[in-house]
Amino acid sequence: MDDLFAGLPALEKGSVWLVGAGPGDPGLLTLHAANALRQADVIVHDALVNEDCLKLARPGAVLEFAGKRGGKPSPKQRDISLRLVELARAGNRVLRLKGGDPFVFGRGGEEALTLVEHQVPFRIVPGITAGIGGLAYAGIPVTHREVNHAVTFLTGHDSSGLVPDRINWQGIASGSPVIVMYMAMKHIGAITANLIAGGRSPDEPVAFVCNAATPQQAVLETTLARAEADVAAAGLEPPAIVVVGEVVRLRAALDWIGALDGRKLAADPFANRILRNPA
Repeated sequence: MDDLFAGLPALEKGSVWLVGAGPGDPGLLTLHAANALRQADVIVHDALVNEDCLKLARPGAVLEFAGKRGGKPSPKQRDISLRLVELARAGNRVLRLKGGDPFVFGRGGEEALTLVEHQVPFRIVPGITAGIGGLAYAGIPVTHREVNHAVTFLTGHDSSGLVPDRINWQGIASGSPVIVMYMAMKHIGAITANLIAGGRSPDEPVAFVCNAATPQQAVLETTLARAEADVAAAGLEPPAIVVVGEVVRLRAALDWIGALDGRKLAADPFANRILRNPA
């Protein structure tokens, strides 16, 4: 096992690594992430980090929870950032472990800027973001040559907890064939209304992938018009990735996890549908 990590960098005392843990499955951790887990003195992790990933921490490592969940009591971002500084200045080897990728709606940039402000050495370790890896575990590719040559990633709420008013919903609705949304379940009614008002078909396919890349993964396929009601009826809860676009239909052919459980996959998921020219 040591040969696997030979030549990889050392997590030095007094420094911080900002590391992406991927969407859930510990097998999606990078070697750099696993290397950090086996060295860190303190691991400050968020709510989206799978507990199985934390089992790879070295014996004696201190685990500190710093999760933020919308609508629930949680530490302020500035306090989390300053805690990283405090731990590093105490001489610890600090791992800030974040679900997905730290720079994709993960506030990793804010934390890194605080480390720079306080002259704390740091390293960035990217992870597989849920908007790509989580959808792959649901059998939904974010791009497909017959469907799209562009994809938009957006967040469903801003720092105030409301639907972002700086997003050009009209432009995204008309210009992006596939839309992948993080943290969008709470405001899905308003978001789908914005997209339909912007010109998207009410019948366009939508998928919700909850607890992606974990044994608890659940997938709901619906449409823009039915999304809000169907999510409520299914009783689904965050965390979830939401994807809008014709790529959702590919799940009928590419649901590889479902196939392991006996699902028969369709060779022609579009069923001879006439697709619009991809953007």
